[in-house]
Amino acid sequence: MNLKDLNKMTSSMSNTDKMPVLFLGHGSPMNAIEENEFVQGFRKIGKEIEKPNAILCISAHWETRGTYVTAMQNPPTIHDFGGFPQALFDIQYPAPGSPELANQTKQLITKTKVELDDKWGLDHGAWSVIKHLYPNADIPVIQMSIDYTQPAHYHYELAKQISALRQKGVLIIGSGNMVHNLRMVAWNKLNEEFAFDWATEANEKMKNHILSGDFQPLIDFKSQGRAFDLAIPTPEHYLPLLYTLALREEKEEITLFNDKPVGGSLTMTSLKIEPN
Repeated sequence: MNLKDLNKMTSSMSNTDKMPVLFLGHGSPMNAIEENEFVQGFRKIGKEIEKPNAILCISAHWETRGTYVTAMQNPPTIHDFGGFPQALFDIQYPAPGSPELANQTKQLITKTKVELDDKWGLDHGAWSVIKHLYPNADIPVIQMSIDYTQPAHYHYELAKQISALRQKGVLIIGSGNMVHNLRMVAWNKLNEEFAFDWATEANEKMKNHILSGDFQPLIDFKSQGRAFDLAIPTPEHYLPLLYTLALREEKEEITLFNDKPVGGSLTMTSLKIEPN
């Protein structure tokens, strides 16, 4: 598909300057209501970038067989967790949806069949961080699911097919965690900066590959040794990073923020890809 075809498909959405792309380490759902350096980092990013026309979020918390995009006018706020204070369950993020953007996304992706979804909504991987970027909930948000049956390189290549949305005022956000091993969390150190040696090793290697533009080892994460195996015991929190990196174009700058570990086996490391 050439650029002319892509422009034709997205002609109903106005052209804009190219939007940045974000990967947000979302961490605990409690970040939605707590005041800490990470939510301050999200707010700072929200102020730095141009207000988008819409947001497309790839969240670790929506895995499906096949690929889906939410297409309802008013996506519900999903509280997809348990054991947290009632104050967290009381949070609503009433951002509108965008059936138009859902259809445009469906049309752009030719690698697989994309289904329109009217049942999911916004899970905490999306709303718990987006609410800090845009607290007024006045920007349409859709989510695209992660097909759990597909390997990493499939997701990386699929992400490239939505790159045209960046020039339609769409902020694309991957939401997960680069290092995410809940089984090994040091719960007594969840609220302090602490990392096991393997978590530090994996995070540093990941950052080196990200900043050097050498993404292939990140795509081949299952072949990178013990530290990566412990950092990524399951891929759902890691794959949103690959969606973000796939959208980087040549010479675009990548900056890191919120680059700290918590609980020994989680990192909040986030990144922004700047248009050139």
